Amino acid sequence: MYGERKYEAQERYDDWNTVQVKLKLNRKTDKDILEWIDRHRYSRDSSIQGAIKALIREDIAKEQEQE
Repeated sequence: MYGERKYEAQERYDDWNTVQVKLKLNRKTDKDILEWIDRHRYSRDSSIQGAIKALIREDIAKEQEQE
């Protein structure tokens, strides 16, 4: 079956090349973050993942400037 082999190859690739990060957010205390995520979820400009990566890279750049 082609489909099964395709998914096996994808799983193998993911195991070697990707890392997943999970956040557990509280609807009450993290409401501001969840609202930010909702705004980006329906944006055509960027994905949530892309927006979060941009924020992290911006922070990395600031840290490197301070060194």
